[in-house]
Amino acid sequence: MADRLVKAVGPAVLAFITYIIFSGSVTPYDLVTATVVAVIVGLLVANLMIHNPRKLLQVQRLGWLIVYAIRYFFIDEVKAHLDVMSRIVRPSMPINPGIVRVPYYVESDYAMTTIANSITNTPGTVVVDLDTERKIFYVHWIDVKALEAERTRKEISEVFERFAKRIFD
Repeated sequence: MADRLVKAVGPAVLAFITYIIFSGSVTPYDLVTATVVAVIVGLLVANLMIHNPRKLLQVQRLGWLIVYAIRYFFIDEVKAHLDVMSRIVRPSMPINPGIVRVPYYVESDYAMTTIANSITNTPGTVVVDLDTERKIFYVHWIDVKALEAERTRKEISEVFERFAKRIFD
């Protein structure tokens, strides 16, 4: 039971923060409700989500997460949106859509999911399938620039993978 309580801390804190952000309020009622919800959620998902609770205490992982979020939302997303917008505004701009194989080299499911979500949330690319045995994402790319697996990885997911490995593996 003590192990489950330790594992519950991370998800509980995340649930508490999420509740407060989405409620947009810090009244005593909301703080108590957020605490009750956070404790319940933390206990329910502790054994499902957290395999190594010591990772939650490694401050450098949080630092990498913050750096990644800033880079992703203010650099990678902006560049991708500008590219797609220019394709919309200038229909004569050539596109070369296709599905390519993109290998990945992370170990944890969290890192793999982070990379897949980052690819899918970036305009112009969508993960359509994955092969966990061969460690390959199948990605629909709006403008295929390469077919070789390592080049597609470099173009599409290398930066995401670098951060995901530091945060989760």
